[in-house]
Amino acid sequence: MSTSGDFDCIVIGAGVQGSFTAYQLAKKNKKTLLLEQFVLPHSRGSSHGQTRIIRKAYEQNFYTHMMEECYELWAQLESEAGVKLYRQTGLLVMGPEKSENYQNIKDTLQTNKVPMVVLTHDIFSQHIPNVNLAKGDGALVDTTAGVLFADRTLKTVQGQFQKLGGVIRDNEKVTDIKPGPVVRVSTSVGVYHAKSLVITAGPWANKLLANTGLQLPLEVVKINVCYWKEKVPGSYSMKQRFPCFVQTECLESKVHIYGLPSNEYPGLMKVCYHMGSKTDPDQRDLQKDRSDIEILQHYIARCFPGLIPEPAIVESCLYTLTPDHHFVLDYHPAYSNIVIGAGFSEMDLHTCFTSLGDNFVGDEMPGC
Repeated sequence: MSTSGDFDCIVIGAGVQGSFTAYQLAKKNKKTLLLEQFVLPHSRGSSHGQTRIIRKAYEQNFYTHMMEECYELWAQLESEAGVKLYRQTGLLVMGPEKSENYQNIKDTLQTNKVPMVVLTHDIFSQHIPNVNLAKGDGALVDTTAGVLFADRTLKTVQGQFQKLGGVIRDNEKVTDIKPGPVVRVSTSVGVYHAKSLVITAGPWANKLLANTGLQLPLEVVKINVCYWKEKVPGSYSMKQRFPCFVQTECLESKVHIYGLPSNEYPGLMKVCYHMGSKTDPDQRDLQKDRSDIEILQHYIARCFPGLIPEPAIVESCLYTLTPDHHFVLDYHPAYSNIVIGAGFSEMDLHTCFTSLGDNFVGDEMPGC
């Protein structure tokens, strides 16, 4: 069956960025089509899973500033949809006290007057049980941080988009893009036309951009998403108000290690290594590297004595990274009615997308 249609804007990629972009366009009364190559919901990209961390604890001031608006937009979406999408847990940040990464986060929180608690070694265990703070490490809690319910969020925002008149076409892979004053987008099912196009295709961004004569310096890596069993059920539970955490660096690694309290899988805590090995997004299952899991096993055995240091479940997620690990959000250099959003993975996929979605599609965007 073939299909076609004319729209004000087409958004390619129904992950976090694309879904919220489409939602914001529909709120501006734009006739919008959201295209997704897989059947929704799916777990082949970067936006799936039940939980993500939201925080203001960043090394860079501009992310912390963005988060002020993001928290407001989250509250607005929850109110509009009548669905709970966020739970405040706090974020425990640990790292060598004199290191640049840890100090930058602490300074950013202090500069922006973000509510936080500094935990010294002598009181750490009173506030954070079942965690060993390494000698020389500092610890603080961003009390505004918490958990976002990711799958629930995607379902909610896509539903709100449709209520506003937006059209979602899943299981339609884009096969060609013809730029011009009116952009022509061909899929496995049909052909669509729009005044403007937004490409938020995550790991597949460059494959689509090739149709427009552009390639970005993006690298796709596969992350092993690991869940670790509690020795005593509830020890690290969200219900017991255990926080999310980030270890900026440690004995085992210079790369961040992060975790979320047990919730989505009862009795299992999510703890992951914030980097992976290069992969082709269409061949992700061929990537079998588990070196990150070995690092996590050593770290958990040393610092989280209440967890069994062998992952009970290993899932996967794709990160799309730029050379400086900051995202790309810009107009196509040759076509001003094409907007590109890519490389968001390093900044925690779900923290800023409501704000980014709003700012993708301001009144200055040609055709929108």
